[in-house]
This record gives sequence, structure tokens and C-alpha cells, in this order.
Amino acid sequence: MKNQSLSLRRRFARLPILGALFALGACASHPPMPTVPAVDLERFMGDWFVIEAIPASSEREAYNGVESYRMREDGQIATTYAFRDGGFDGKLKVMEPVGCVDNKTTNATWGMQFFWPFHAEYLIVYLNPEYTETIIGRTKRDYVWIMARTPDLPAARLEALEAEVERLGYDRTKLRRVPQRWPDPGHPYSAPTR
Repeated sequence: MKNQSLSLRRRFARLPILGALFALGACASHPPMPTVPAVDLERFMGDWFVIEAIPASSEREAYNGVESYRMREDGQIATTYAFRDGGFDGKLKVMEPVGCVDNKTTNATWGMQFFWPFHAEYLIVYLNPEYTETIIGRTKRDYVWIMARTPDLPAARLEALEAEVERLGYDRTKLRRVPQRWPDPGHPYSAPTR
């Protein structure tokens, strides 16, 4: 009985090591996701309309999606993502994660905390010089968001951003257009701000 107990303790002692090796193996299966070289956080703050996405399950039927960033006094980023669920007359959903800039050299690698203590990876992988178009991605290539300061983009610009998503290693056929129709009474972002 004593030997059996010792054997079980040895097996359980290996679990954290095996878990760490599994996690490293899972990370190694995805090539690194390049980010932009630098982000001016003050210019990046404000409202962004979600134009297209490979969305998370909670936002698969988003309409009038707008993500907003505001710098907090403690250096973290107050984030609000508001959208109508299932249609323009759908229920308003609001998510309020807190952003934390993980790479202070580039300001392009963030963690989004939806609940403590976990941070979801948030990478600014494309940003035009005018700060009017951006792409947010993840190393796993599971989710991606094309966003703009306006609720619509010219077809040629959208095509170029979709091509960039594909170049980053995503399957662009999974992109979903996020319908936008404004004004939207009752939505916290009832009119384009820029």
C-alpha cells in the first residue's frame, strides 16, 4: 500500500511538467504573429467600427459592432465593445474588458482581461499611418477583427485588408461582415465620431 501511494504521488508530481510541455507544444504549432513596429496609444484611443471579423462565439451575430478604447489613469485601457445581437433590432450587448499593454516598446501587444486573472492575447498586426484602419489578430489565428474609424470602407480598401488577413495566415473565407447601419437609437455609439 505504501509503494502504491508513493507511485501515485510520483505520477501526480509529473502532471505540472507534462502540462507545461503540452502548453509549449501547443504554442509551437503556431508561427509567431508579427505586430506593427509602433503604436501611438493616444492616437489609437477612441471608437473603432468592426467591419469584418472571424469572431468569438459571443459575437458571431454582431450588428453595429463598435469597440472603444480610453486610457485610464493607471495606464490600463478601458475597453467597451457594444453591438446588437442577431440584427439591427437585436438586444444590445456590451463587453467591458480591461486592456493591458504587454510590450511597452511597441505598444502593439496587449492582453485583454475579460475576467481575472486571465488575459486574452490582443495583437495590433496592421495599422495604417492615418490611424483610420487596423487589424487585430492572435497567434492562434482563431480570431481576427478588421476595424475602421468609419462604419464602412471602400471595396478596394476592404479587399486590401482581407488580403492582409490572409497574408497573416488566416483563412479569409471565414471572415464575416459585421453589418453597420447608423444612426442606432439606444446604442452607446449612436453616430460616427471621426
